[in-house]
Amino acid sequence: MSILKVTDMTVNYGVIQAVKGISFEVEQGEIVALIGANGAGKTTTLHTVTGMIPAKSGSIQFYGTDITKVPAHRIVSMGLAHVPEGRRVFAQLTVLENLKMGAYTRKDKDGIEKSLEEIYKRFPRLEERKSQLAGTLSGGEQQMLAMGRALMSKPKMIVMDEPSMGLSPLYVSEIFKIIQDINESGTTVLLVEQNAKKALSIANKAYVLETGNIVLSGDAKELMNDDSVKKAYLSE
Repeated sequence: MSILKVTDMTVNYGVIQAVKGISFEVEQGEIVALIGANGAGKTTTLHTVTGMIPAKSGSIQFYGTDITKVPAHRIVSMGLAHVPEGRRVFAQLTVLENLKMGAYTRKDKDGIEKSLEEIYKRFPRLEERKSQLAGTLSGGEQQMLAMGRALMSKPKMIVMDEPSMGLSPLYVSEIFKIIQDINESGTTVLLVEQNAKKALSIANKAYVLETGNIVLSGDAKELMNDDSVKKAYLSE
């Protein structure tokens, strides 16, 4: 079952067309990777899907409901969460305050406490640092916090924008393992990632974006062996 269906979506920045009529689908339970060079339109695509910038034309459906013109905060409450590029944690708030911000659309106090316990179980370092200001965490810890904050909204699907950016190789491996764990526990994932090799290694399917167009799509493992993908994105 397609839980996210994007059809002929175009997005403009002023007179520049950043996304040029793309269509793609994400099935329940999948990890779907969106790969491409800088400036290909990957982040713009995620921002449009989650209501942060408007589509010029086309449609976005989430669980069969048209969300093309739905504001971002309502999209979160419908079960679609966003882990932004650059982590964007609230630097002057504590780890705990950041996590609680992730649950701002929820009213179930007991459920929020239960979610906190689950986040601490998944990210023990966040519990150790729950009273620490988020701005003082390492890059890897901030990425865990951004992921934990998104999970606090109890999403059915989570979109992640460049989760490994700027992290040490050790943290990169850890973050990708966490993404797999999140997916295995029932959350569908749409992943934008510069590290194409890592992204394709954990994804079920993938789309290749070039200058606002989807130029290739298919099974992630097959794309890993595609000569044009290897040449453009997987060369060491």
